[in-house]
Amino acid sequence: MYKRTKTSLLIAFTFIISLFIGFGSPSQEVQAQDKVYEIATDTTYAPFVFQEGDDYVGIDVDILDAVARDQGFEYELNPLGFNAALQGLEAKQVDGLIAGMGITEERKESFDFSDPYYEAGTVYGVEADSEYESLEDLEGEVVAIKTGTHGADVAKSMQDDYGFTTREFEDSVNMYNDVMAGNAAAAIEDTPVMSYAIETGQVNFRVISEDIDQVSYGFAVQKGENAELLDMFNQGLANIKESGEYDEIVQRYVGEEAIDSQQTESGILGQLSANLSNLLGGLWTTISVTAISIVLALILGVVLGLMRTSDNKALDLIGLVYIDIMRGIPMIVLAFFVYFGIPQLFNINLSAFQAGVITLSINAGAYIGEIIRGGINAVDIGQKEASRSLGLPQGKTMRYVVLPQAVKIMVPSLINQLIMTLKDSSILSVIGLVELTQTGRIIIARTYQPGSMWLIVGAMYVILITILAKLSNYLERKWIK
Repeated sequence: MYKRTKTSLLIAFTFIISLFIGFGSPSQEVQAQDKVYEIATDTTYAPFVFQEGDDYVGIDVDILDAVARDQGFEYELNPLGFNAALQGLEAKQVDGLIAGMGITEERKESFDFSDPYYEAGTVYGVEADSEYESLEDLEGEVVAIKTGTHGADVAKSMQDDYGFTTREFEDSVNMYNDVMAGNAAAAIEDTPVMSYAIETGQVNFRVISEDIDQVSYGFAVQKGENAELLDMFNQGLANIKESGEYDEIVQRYVGEEAIDSQQTESGILGQLSANLSNLLGGLWTTISVTAISIVLALILGVVLGLMRTSDNKALDLIGLVYIDIMRGIPMIVLAFFVYFGIPQLFNINLSAFQAGVITLSINAGAYIGEIIRGGINAVDIGQKEASRSLGLPQGKTMRYVVLPQAVKIMVPSLINQLIMTLKDSSILSVIGLVELTQTGRIIIARTYQPGSMWLIVGAMYVILITILAKLSNYLERKWIK
């Protein structure tokens, strides 16, 4: 009986891990059957892509939509952020990328590009009332740059000549905020993006350089992959240019009408009323990914906890090694590995939601395993010995004597782990999951008002976590006392 229990635990552990690995689906088969292309983009790159209401809009998005209608293909937009989008395309997690991506010789080694759909250079911007008048004034100062962009490459190539250092950020908003906070003297950004932010009044900046190193923007696919998608984009782009629709799209976002049509959502109440539906959608995603993850983590944690309390040294060692590995890997690294690494290793396709569930589950499962081990070991060993002396086998002793008492001990810690998992879900924004934190970032990318929006997002987390904390206190009073 005991030997059978040990075997069952090992089989259960192996099955759960295999289930997580096989959670995705073969990427090429899905794409071939459904013909729905997944296109990655940035989320903080107005006027090329930004969220307005429930929809993504901008030059890039509207061009892609016009091309798709012209060529008759379907697509899903995945707002990963520029740096994560590049990694996603390299990992074949997405089929294409459109995010104001400059066509450079270095990038041509990894990606195939469409015909150019826009041309722009880069400029340096500083606060309007600052003392900086030219690039020479930046000597000894810090310039904010955006990771993975052409502007970042330009700044790095110029920093020795002008004597400044660079500091990298994941999005334009954080670059601008760093300058406004006085931590950086200037930011470098593509000319139309900087101009749009200044002209719409979103940032109080002025430009101190000429248009530098103009490049062409292109739609990108993984090198040697999705040739048919690239051909359709090129043909559709040519068609909308010929019909005049292309010019209408560009003028929609860089003309006078675009500047005049911008609405300012000021203050906490203004931000909340204008973005409530998006925030509630992000909150629901946070709750959903946390709920599913904690259920799977409980299953994994029970198996790990029983393995760690087993008299079998091999099972104990396997459980210990797994827990130590999960404890040692930062959550953000684990999220990147699951979303970008596993698809390359196993040739499967994972959505951001699936990758998020796997990440949270296998991480929380390790901590829950230790909670269960601690709860079981907290039960007086004399009770175990007494039940065995009365003739109860180990399985029934665990089921009827140990676990009922251990569960009462575990409940507060399990609720606390649920709260930690809920907060950890915010890290999943780095892989493009539009949960509550990512929703806040997307809204800030449009409004450039981080203070009020992060206050709203923080308040929503506090309310949700307070409810869980009250639940923990209630269960503790009901079950333990």
